[in-house]
Amino acid sequence: MRNLPLAMTVACLLSTLGCVEQKMTITSEPAGALVFVSDQEVGHTPVTIPWTWVGDYSIILRMEGYQTLKTHANLKPTAYEVPPVDFFAELMPKTYSDHRYLHFKLDKLVLPSNDELIQHAQDMRQENVQPPK
Repeated sequence: MRNLPLAMTVACLLSTLGCVEQKMTITSEPAGALVFVSDQEVGHTPVTIPWTWVGDYSIILRMEGYQTLKTHANLKPTAYEVPPVDFFAELMPKTYSDHRYLHFKLDKLVLPSNDELIQHAQDMRQENVQPPK
């Protein structure tokens, strides 16, 4: 029973230890693009989402009238997330904020002319008619 106050004090101190709050904000030009992060739909730009691990994230942005953008973001750890510093950062009674900002520019969709489509179709037909060598 003598150790109960000490155990309660340690438990209270541990419950107030720090942590890292990680967020990623994705914006686009123009705004309103549908965003997929690691194959999960997360919303339309601008969108802010939590992230949990450092590393490479695949990012896809789609918007009508614009070319689909497939890219990635390699999120590297901050100084207080690198071992052994991360251990001591977690012991501090403070919440650290790691907010990353990613901005992407979408290119207008350029459709081929009818003549270009017909020529492409004729080229493909010609390739399929010739016997393989």
